[in-house]
Amino acid sequence: MRIQGSIRVGAVAAGLLLAGMGSALALDPASTGSAPLSNPWEALRDGFDKYRSGHKGEAMEAYRYAAEKGQLGAQWKLARMYADGDGVTQNDYEAFKFYSQIVNQGVEHGSVEAAYVSDALVAIGGYVRKGIPGSPVKADPVLAQEYYRDAATNYRNPTAQFELGRMFLNGEGVKASIKQAGRWLQLAAEKGHAGAQATLGNLLYQRGKVVRGLAMLTAAMERADPSDRQWIGGMQEEAFALATEADRRTAIALAQDMLGNAK
Repeated sequence: MRIQGSIRVGAVAAGLLLAGMGSALALDPASTGSAPLSNPWEALRDGFDKYRSGHKGEAMEAYRYAAEKGQLGAQWKLARMYADGDGVTQNDYEAFKFYSQIVNQGVEHGSVEAAYVSDALVAIGGYVRKGIPGSPVKADPVLAQEYYRDAATNYRNPTAQFELGRMFLNGEGVKASIKQAGRWLQLAAEKGHAGAQATLGNLLYQRGKVVRGLAMLTAAMERADPSDRQWIGGMQEEAFALATEADRRTAIALAQDMLGNAK
């Protein structure tokens, strides 16, 4: 199983990776081609430079050094590389272990490194939700929703809020509740999460709020990543096919307002 955008928070964490490197100190002698790096920030920076130049094997060595010193950015980068099979054989359990290191370290809420923890909580939630074949990580939806809830509540992570909404809709690891599902989906939708907007829009449509539901589905389709366009587009097309022409026109205008206000 691959974790999908962790998601949008992953982009924030990547930004932190770059920002943190600006404060790195000087190099000591070292093993990565020139001299070993005793400072984890410098090892992280060296890893990033090697990764950017296409030397991913050397980048991983530098990241591992920094990760062993407790550098969250390096642990996050290694987790993503293993999750995506980026420069290394894809291995969900290895990714899970690096994400777990991040969560186990913990950081102050609101700190500059909080995005790493938020992203890791969502990723672990996804792995625990379905389990990792051939590993000690077994499917446990109840535990998964606890990870999502931590990220959704303490870090206000929109992907975690979206996943919680879906779990409440389906009664997965929790007692099914339309009210709770709507609450979490709304929180994620307000942050621009296209999947949450589409799911909430479809829910509204099914419950008789046709125009608003169609508008949210349309706005979600405009914002969606390519990987989400198929399932969002399918819901939108089905809803539009059953709507009246007047409702379609009104919904399209409302969707344009939603998109304009978001910009």
